[in-house]
Amino acid sequence: MLGTFQNSHLRIEINAPAIAIGNSLLKPQQIQQWLWPQRFSSGMPEQLRPGVSFTTWSGPLAIQHQVDTVGPNCLRLLLSQGIDGFHEWYWGDGWVQSRLEGVSILPLNLAQTLCLLSLKQFLSPSIVSPSQPQN
Repeated sequence: MLGTFQNSHLRIEINAPAIAIGNSLLKPQQIQQWLWPQRFSSGMPEQLRPGVSFTTWSGPLAIQHQVDTVGPNCLRLLLSQGIDGFHEWYWGDGWVQSRLEGVSILPLNLAQTLCLLSLKQFLSPSIVSPSQPQN
């Protein structure tokens, strides 16, 4: 694999309960909504479980994912092709943590940061401001 070894650990606050965060990480239909620039292979199950494999594409670059572990508050994906390594997710009420390690030519820390911000925006309730009176 070409590239350099990189690792990144990020944790952010998200105004959402653990169940909503977990559903956003374990249900492919929801993952595809917040991870929209990436394309996913067809035939995804309703929910991720150990042994499930799928491919995502960021432009022409393919990344193979194999679900290694799923728990009530964790997910571990083994990665190959565009990234040789793993991606772990942990979450609870109001927070999510991501740990990404691997060899790649991609800037993994930047991609991970954008991914977490996209998830946060997806889970944040819409703030509707009242109409301003016009003079």
